[in-house]
Amino acid sequence: MLHPTAGTTMTSAKTSCSVCGEFIAVHMHALCNACGLPYHLNQRNDIPGDDCGQVWINEEFLSLEFACNTCLAPPVETGSLDDILEAGEAAEAFALPQSTLVSAAEAGALRHRKTASGVYLFQRGDVADFARRRG
Repeated sequence: MLHPTAGTTMTSAKTSCSVCGEFIAVHMHALCNACGLPYHLNQRNDIPGDDCGQVWINEEFLSLEFACNTCLAPPVETGSLDDILEAGEAAEAFALPQSTLVSAAEAGALRHRKTASGVYLFQRGDVADFARRRG
């Protein structure tokens, strides 16, 4: 992830995306309503381009709202409680059968902790790596 102050500089007329760091063409420029930084948003359907955020209509105020992917999905702090998933949550989050996660944990293929009440706990990153390896 780029530094939150990524974007225009005092010495350059070019604007870079706060999400990916690449140059932003005029037809791709948007400003995030949350952090105020620029990001890629393709505003034309006749020119290809990847989006680094979204725009939607706020139904309460009938206005457009803009947000970059960094603000829409902030990175989870490693080691925080949000990083710990029980087997059911992990299975749902990564579209895997819960039995597969439990079997992998019991076989030593997936780091885990089993509580006194028999609940399997996993770190989000470990389950993501396991899911990627399964392909």
